Amino acid sequence: MPDSVRIASTASAFPKNYYSQEVVTGELKRIWKGAVDNPKLLNPKLLDRLHAHARVDGRHTALPLEAYEHLSTWGQANDAWFKCAQEIGEEAICRALAQAGIGAQELDALFVVSVTGIASPSLDARLINRMGINRNVKRVPIFGVGCAGGASGIARAADYLRAFPNHAACLLCVELCSLTFLKEDLSTANLISAGLFGDGAAAVILRGAESQAQGPRVLDSRSVFYPDTEAVMGWDISERGFRIRLSPDVPRVVERHLGPDVDSLLHDHGLARSDIGAWILHPGGPKVLQAAADALELPEKAVELSWETLRKVGNLSSVSVLLVLEQFMNRRPPPGTHGLLAALGPGFCSELVLLKW
Repeated sequence: MPDSVRIASTASAFPKNYYSQEVVTGELKRIWKGAVDNPKLLNPKLLDRLHAHARVDGRHTALPLEAYEHLSTWGQANDAWFKCAQEIGEEAICRALAQAGIGAQELDALFVVSVTGIASPSLDARLINRMGINRNVKRVPIFGVGCAGGASGIARAADYLRAFPNHAACLLCVELCSLTFLKEDLSTANLISAGLFGDGAAAVILRGAESQAQGPRVLDSRSVFYPDTEAVMGWDISERGFRIRLSPDVPRVVERHLGPDVDSLLHDHGLARSDIGAWILHPGGPKVLQAAADALELPEKAVELSWETLRKVGNLSSVSVLLVLEQFMNRRPPPGTHGLLAALGPGFCSELVLLKW
């Protein structure tokens, strides 16, 4: 399909703060000990075990670690999100534009995904002002899709470019998961998330069929919604902010649905799993990533870049699958290689994108 939408570039950016998992865990113990009414409710050995099982070596944080105990309101955390999101969002877009060989004035559409902060005017409006982006750019802010956001953002941007084949679109995902930390929440879900999620941003430039861009073609995409699974993953939002909802059923849902969903998409293109040379899977955590690999019957080597991303920076929600894509883009698979980009998120749902280099 020589006339397909192409992914011209992918680039990432991170806050300057980076800490080892051991340092983060130690600071969380200190904060929780002074923040909860009964410190005995926190089991340090359980926290150590949960964080060790996350298989994360370290993570970036929007703020210095010592600043988190002083965030007492949702408003303060959201202000910090808006400030940092602009900084690393601009950095990621600038890098992606430079790699694609185009300027900010050449962008026709800007898709911005985040589930860790909110603003109106939305983040895209502030970036247009900061970066001098084309004032006629079409703005598409997306909230609520969580870990699926990187995959769904590529799919929606590609849909747009099929209607406007001479246009260029930018997808930006920014997630500052550390700023959703709730000091008073000692639920197992929050203990796990505090050891798993990190902060960062990634931008993707996509070009329509009439461009001369290089990069993998977006052949097709598939969105699958699983009815009556709202409780599996998401936020409970209150005056305190975002409280994580993370069911132990997530890996089981992945194992049950991902294989048939991928097979259905591939079948429509006369392909099978054995035809995929680049598996770009969202590193949602050890159990989720292993469930995805098991569902697709993949050897460990096929998903090594997803494991590497998880180890280096943790789970960055919508950003993570784009970090895996960035690694594949840098490695440049041989021409003709098919790729399958997949992520799952709140809904519960899966988002699949079929690529070809």
